[in-house]
Amino acid sequence: MASLRKVTYPVFKKNQPDDSFKFKPLPEPSGKYPFHLDLQTVIPAINAEKMVFHMVGDTGSLHGGNFQRVVAGEMRRQYQEAPALEDKPQFLFHLGDVVYSYGEAANYYPQFFDPYRDYPGPVFAIPGNHDGDINQSATPYNSLDAFMKVFCDVESRPVPFSGDVNRKSMIQPNVYWTLETPLANIIGLYGNVTKFGMITEEQREWFIRELKNARLGKALIVCVHHAPYSADTNHGASSFMIEFLEKAFAESGVLPDIVFSGHVHNYQRFSRHYADGSMVRFIVAGAGGYDDLHSLVIEGDNNFAADSNLTEQVRLEQFCDNRHGFLKITLEKAGNAVLLTGEYFSIPHEISPGDKATSILTDKFEISCSGRR
Repeated sequence: MASLRKVTYPVFKKNQPDDSFKFKPLPEPSGKYPFHLDLQTVIPAINAEKMVFHMVGDTGSLHGGNFQRVVAGEMRRQYQEAPALEDKPQFLFHLGDVVYSYGEAANYYPQFFDPYRDYPGPVFAIPGNHDGDINQSATPYNSLDAFMKVFCDVESRPVPFSGDVNRKSMIQPNVYWTLETPLANIIGLYGNVTKFGMITEEQREWFIRELKNARLGKALIVCVHHAPYSADTNHGASSFMIEFLEKAFAESGVLPDIVFSGHVHNYQRFSRHYADGSMVRFIVAGAGGYDDLHSLVIEGDNNFAADSNLTEQVRLEQFCDNRHGFLKITLEKAGNAVLLTGEYFSIPHEISPGDKATSILTDKFEISCSGRR
């Protein structure tokens, strides 16, 4: 009997319908162009030599939120048990799909404010497709209305629908924006509500500008909810996102150090190699709590296909498709460069919610970042 081997490269799901009609207009920015937020505005005492933060996507949950709460609890534990102050995570950068299945205000208390009531740090975010989608049977609202009130407010203040949770609104300037930190620029994109993503021309031009203006000596991180590369059975890779990013990299003449995404409910680490010898890692970290996880495709599955033109230089280096989990990212000054260390922690599914859980270090990678290239 032949072994059921999982693929080691991105795949595309065949016969997918065109859902571009789902595209929703973007809300007006809450801040000024070019939509930058200095981390020191939110965390004045941020360490300029070493930063530690969490990153995860797809934490929203419809059916009780069991693993959503366990993931949030494990990230909180890392705050509490850090061996030294400089090792303590300082914030969470959310990769989208804070709530499901629609981005209405009523979903934010049970799916975000309550599970994260005890998370000690600020939470930044880019929207996912579910955050921007509209429940047609609810009281009429515009796409991303609630997201803007939670994450893109003009001042930090209580959120009307946060219930009894004392977490104030974040002051991000737009749904696509750049978080400026002493050690990295984190560029956040918004891929709208379609399954494989859509990005406006205005946002594309802004993104190319952000790449060109990246500062030497800092890490350059790009975040977008829709995963460009994936080998999973639910979504697969996104040809739109691949072509969008690669064209922007070519036009700007700049490659980021790493690209983070959610959307797919598992963990995958890809490497893409370029003709000049450069390599960029693409990380999928969308197992933050949504109930159903997405398994990888088995070799020979005729419902999926590879595309040599888009993925021949891309390889899957590591994955975890059967446990929820989250990333801890460390940025540390190393001479004229910045060392980025990524650690992925997964949650054993043998535990029951309420049991004392201990996350397991499942993957670790390092990148020496010297800024724009």
